[in-house]
Amino acid sequence: MPNSRATRRDPRMPLLSEVPGFTSWMAEGWGEASRELSVEAGAAQAAADHRARLSAELPGETLVVTAGRSQLRANDTYFEFRADSDFLWTVGHGVEDAVLVMRPVAGGHDATLYITPPARPGSRGFFADANHGELWVGPIAGTAEVTEALGLTVRPIAELAEAGVPDSALIAGAAVVARGAGAALEGRARSARLATVLSELRQIKDAWEIAQLRAANLATVEGFAAVSREIPRAIASGGERWLQGTFDRHARTVGQAPGYATIVGSGAHAPILHWVRTDGDVHPDEMLLLDMGVEMRSGYTADVTRTLPASGTFTDAQRRVHDLVEKSHRAGLAAVQPGKLWADFHAACMEVLAHGLDDWGMLPVSVDEALSEQGQHHRRYIVCGVGHHLGLDVHDCDSSRYETYLGGTVQPGMALTVEPGLYFHSWDETVPPELRGMGVRIEDDLVVTETGHEVISDALPIDAAGLEAWMRSVSAE
Repeated sequence: MPNSRATRRDPRMPLLSEVPGFTSWMAEGWGEASRELSVEAGAAQAAADHRARLSAELPGETLVVTAGRSQLRANDTYFEFRADSDFLWTVGHGVEDAVLVMRPVAGGHDATLYITPPARPGSRGFFADANHGELWVGPIAGTAEVTEALGLTVRPIAELAEAGVPDSALIAGAAVVARGAGAALEGRARSARLATVLSELRQIKDAWEIAQLRAANLATVEGFAAVSREIPRAIASGGERWLQGTFDRHARTVGQAPGYATIVGSGAHAPILHWVRTDGDVHPDEMLLLDMGVEMRSGYTADVTRTLPASGTFTDAQRRVHDLVEKSHRAGLAAVQPGKLWADFHAACMEVLAHGLDDWGMLPVSVDEALSEQGQHHRRYIVCGVGHHLGLDVHDCDSSRYETYLGGTVQPGMALTVEPGLYFHSWDETVPPELRGMGVRIEDDLVVTETGHEVISDALPIDAAGLEAWMRSVSAE
């Protein structure tokens, strides 16, 4: 009974929703709330241009791209939502539990965005849905606001569930189906063909996308400065995690979030490629490998790495390793030219590293044998690649075919990274004792032009002396 002792003592939501007095009172007395959808300037037009490119690539096909939804962490607590990158590219903004459908018409496609309407006053979900109820999460844009912001036809997702999509439709985007899509998408296979087409279209960035990447890089350089200023504090207390938190706070303040899990590796942690645990101390006599990137609110991210001496000055041994990586990095940058093979900058980086390791007596074979397909002995100290596409994903365009990516050529409009390194683990007995526990990586973000390339992360020095001077300058600010 609604007035039972149990209800009075334990007024949980499922019980309250059955109480007439409560439900009727909760539906009344609510004024107008601001529900305007804030979208990055130029995003809607860029997305429209992207849809036109996709339409031209797949005429006559029904195309579906899903945004995904926030994942349940525990009970009524959710992880923060981030829309699928293909959805962001075609829509221009992340809308949770949404589905873009592009239906073929004469001359192209007609695009409709289906969204999950917010739970507003008068609905049970307003006070009972911890993920969509406005009482819980604040005012949310609905069909009218999304239509105005994105310039798309926007409909409630229930209409998609009723109408369905053809069996022949090509479906891409998030693997998690929007809650309201029902049988229209539930259990439907993803299209590798559509995923590949989207990935390969995204390889060539337009002017708006490049502007977003520039902004992400400028914000990231500011984040490096903030982290560098906090190194003395991290040495005294807080360690790697203090520096990781410093950058992550900066990224969430000036952008949307870090573009990936921020890597902060001090000393022996620096050679660990994905050291995101960041639970170590920062030692004043060792190097710090910092791999960090700000993701803008548009979803585009930077991906920059520098290796700094925690003391502000490289030791002779540290400088020796850093100088070799810098030499490799410069060779890789020089090899990024339109029309050249993607593999050329990889080969340029590796050749320099192999020769340097041979000079130090660290290769068990000749340089030629090490660089051969059957050799690769130098890769013991750099098992990862030395570059990748960059954009809405930190490792962008990953569904592309081999022949258009690793086996392809560099083209104007591509955004990519060059990131050679050397990783000498502290327990690797093939490494000279004075070099063990050192990890050095230099990573820059590039945009390929008609005549060459532009480094858009060049506000950070790449040479040892330049980094020392930069650290002194930012600490004085």
